[in-house]
Amino acid sequence: MKIIFAGTPPFSVPALEALANAGHEIALVLTQPDRPSGRGMKPTASAIKLLAQQREFTLLQPYSLKQPELRAQLAAIDADVMVVVAYGLILPSAVLNIPRLGCLNIHASLLPRWRGAAPIQRAILAGDRETGITIIQMDRGLDTGAMLLQRSDAIAVDDTAQTLHDRLALLGAVCIVEALAHLRENMLSGVPQNEIAATYAPKLEKKEAEIDWQLSAENINRVVRAFNPRPGAYSRVRGISMKIWQARVTADAAGQPGEIVATGRDGIVVVCGEGALILEALQKSDGKKMSAAEFLSGHPLRPGDRFEPKLGD
Repeated sequence: MKIIFAGTPPFSVPALEALANAGHEIALVLTQPDRPSGRGMKPTASAIKLLAQQREFTLLQPYSLKQPELRAQLAAIDADVMVVVAYGLILPSAVLNIPRLGCLNIHASLLPRWRGAAPIQRAILAGDRETGITIIQMDRGLDTGAMLLQRSDAIAVDDTAQTLHDRLALLGAVCIVEALAHLRENMLSGVPQNEIAATYAPKLEKKEAEIDWQLSAENINRVVRAFNPRPGAYSRVRGISMKIWQARVTADAAGQPGEIVATGRDGIVVVCGEGALILEALQKSDGKKMSAAEFLSGHPLRPGDRFEPKLGD
């Protein structure tokens, strides 16, 4: 098939590679303009731009898809389909109707659950036991299109947003190649989503990553996993702000929520509203990520020290 591909972050990369490797013609790649990034805030190319340059695909970086001249340029390609993966720009109706078979989106959830910007993190925060990939026929709504193909993936107890992201990116690549193969043979039909079952995954806010020690150890552990790698779950103890990158739930321990009741090579045991959490990897705001044992050797924390309540509690 002749394809227009639209994507921006690393999540999009496996899909573009898979489509090209499957023999499809990548007629055009759309990605967002270079954005300031890093300490120097220098304009930085997206992951898709770097891949498109490496593979010598024709590339455009429009700030919007509303310009008539751009729509005319897209129409002139005479593409069979547009594949959209975490592109980050809204596709107007006029663009959705340009490709012969419309626009397909790779979404990282089992729709209609977790429509929106942060489906991976929201699934972990909610304690979902599975998620997956849905290929949808795009319409004007937010992830509301008819479902063409779904594949599930179990969420492991130690999955972080990063590990789940990486696995779903690969699964999405497999799914879009399969979907296009079926579409080419007229063996794919859309299934409407159940609006009653729909849930939304709003964009993450940094304040959500602050740990509330009144919550259960299980819930706090989900926060740690869901906000790894960005922005990182955080709290304060003895005036020190730190991020917590890895933890595990343990049995109940006597003490107040946020209180450290034991320290050692295996970690730092903190009492929660229900149960306790063993902190295994930490990082000071101005330091590097360390194991609990490494952290304790330079920043002694003792039983009786207490993590501060969440701001506003």
